[in-house]
Parts: sequence; structure tokens; C-alpha cells
Amino acid sequence: MQDGVISDLPRRQPRRQGFDETELERRGMRLDTGAPVTGAVAVGDSIAVSFGDGTVRFFCSGIGHAVIQAHRGVVLCMSADQQHLLTGGDDGRFLRIAQDGKIEEIANFGTKWVDCVAASEGLHACSSGGIAYVWSKSQPKPKLLEHTSTIGGLAFDVRGNRLAVGHYGGATVWENTGRRWKSSKLVWKGFHGAVTFSPDGKYLVSAMQENALHGWRLRDKGDLAMSGYPSKIKSFAWVGDTPHLATSGADEAICWPFDGKDGPMGRSPVCVGHGGKQTATFVHALPGENAVFAGFRDGAVLLAELDESKDAIVLKGSTGAEVTAIAVTASLSHVLIGDAKGHILWATLWAGETNVKPF
Repeated sequence: MQDGVISDLPRRQPRRQGFDETELERRGMRLDTGAPVTGAVAVGDSIAVSFGDGTVRFFCSGIGHAVIQAHRGVVLCMSADQQHLLTGGDDGRFLRIAQDGKIEEIANFGTKWVDCVAASEGLHACSSGGIAYVWSKSQPKPKLLEHTSTIGGLAFDVRGNRLAVGHYGGATVWENTGRRWKSSKLVWKGFHGAVTFSPDGKYLVSAMQENALHGWRLRDKGDLAMSGYPSKIKSFAWVGDTPHLATSGADEAICWPFDGKDGPMGRSPVCVGHGGKQTATFVHALPGENAVFAGFRDGAVLLAELDESKDAIVLKGSTGAEVTAIAVTASLSHVLIGDAKGHILWATLWAGETNVKPF
């Protein structure tokens, strides 16, 4: 596999300027919290949402949402740990939060921010500065994994045997051998932020500070450079059985295929959910389907199959506030959408029977 650009993104003519209010919005609950939404994740059959004022809210069907003052500043990062929420903030605290509001402080780094968090079965990790801290059930004290620059992203693989760390100059994959964590460096110039393993564990992909993705085929460290984005990639998600890596950063969801021997090398992405002149700022998979949610800078949210011949479903109209979070409950009964101005939309995903699928 040679280094280089896999494919530049195709250019399409813009369609309409915006989308009207939808039936899903009219039947849902809308909330103005006054603080930017910084993240959302499913915890059991609830959705946990974090905010710029340090609060966390749990939304659950049939139960009024709870507000928890977790951090003294911005909630910077979050992940789900079975029935708990893990959060990191600019107050230097790494927390485990239960749905009943109970807060456990796992670590406190004082004036240093907790930049990233990650969780897997029996493991949880956070980063502050250039150090990743990993806790396990069998070892109450964390293992310290040191790096030469500030860490931009953390991610465990599906089995929890490997931890990927994004940083300046590439990424480091740490493998748990049982007795120690063994490192393997993946080199590519520039700063690497959020990282993700492919579901089969064969690839690692990072979102760069530049308007590009970079990937590595782990068995031989072959490089995959995915460029051509007009904006920074703020969000990505694995979608479908193939699978595809759906990404924000363009005027539609850009979905790279990762099946076959070389993944996306030499292949074009599937581009769905066109937002007109707007840029996609957040993407999220619809579990169990070959479909992706795409949220845009103007507040619109579309749901699209990974099929360029089919039109997307408009779930939320244009409101003028950038979409910063989308999450669905484990049962697929409800969807939550949050934006940069603190607006929340909480609604049943489909009218009538909650188990009806769209495709």
C-alpha cells in the first residue's frame, strides 16, 4: 500500500437553502438550557448530555430529565461505562456519574484539563496533557502511558486489548499483554485528534487538525490519507455491516468503505444526506441499519441510507444553531439532538409504534 490521497471528495451543486420544521420536532420536547451542548451518549436506555456550564442531564422515556452539576467549568469529553457516564472537564476532574445523580471522582488533576476519556469492558481511561491514565478492575491505581505531546484522542478497540492515542506526529497503539502495555508508533506529520479503530480492528483512523482524515492499516502500518474536505472533521461514526466510516466536514455525510483487503484505498466514498450550502458538523450511526444521521451548521438533521440513489429523511429543520450532538437510545425508541446554543430536541424516533424501522 502506497502513501497518498485515497480520493478527493466529489463536488455537487447546492440544493435548497434550508429545511422547514418537521413532524418529529412538533411531537418532541424542546428545551432551551442556555448552555452549549458539548456531547451526548447512550447510557442504558437513557441519553446523557453534557453542557458548557458543567452540567449533565439524563433523558429517559417516561421520566423527567435530571440535571446534575458535575463540573465547575466546561464538560470537555464523555464516554459510557456500562450503566455509568464518564466525564472530563476543564476543572481537572475525571468523574463517573450514575443515572441517579451519584458522582464519583476517579481522579483530579488540579489546574490541568482532562482532555479525552474512553471506556471498555473493565477499563476506563483519560488523558491530561501528554499522559494517558488507564484504570482496570484488578488494579485500582492507574497505569501511566506517556507521550511527547498533548493527547488529542483516546479509543479502545472492540475487545479492550488495545488503546489508541492521537497526538502530534501520528498515533500510538498500546497493547495490553497482561503484564504490561506495549507501544507501537504510527507516524504521520501534523496533529492527530480523535481516533477510532475499525470494528474488525484492522485499521486505525484519526481526525487531523487539518481538513483531513488519516488512517493506518495496522498489520503493516500502511498509510491511508483521506483529504479534500472543505472544513475540519469534527465527528465520525462507524455505520452498517460493511462497515463505512461516516464523517462530517463537507456538505453531506462522507462515508468511506472499510471492507476488502485495502479498505478505502483506491475507492470513492459514498456521499449521502446533502445539506445544500451547509456543512455537516456531526454524524451518528443508526444502529442495526445501513443509515447515518447528519447534523448541519444551520441546525438541520437528516437521516440517510448509505445509498446515493435515495433521498434522505429530514428529521429536524434549520434553526440557525450548529448541531453538536446526536444520540439514540439503545431500544431506538428516542432520538436526542443538541446544538451550540443549548437547544435540546428529545423525541420518539418514529411516530406510532416505537419499534417501526424506517428502511
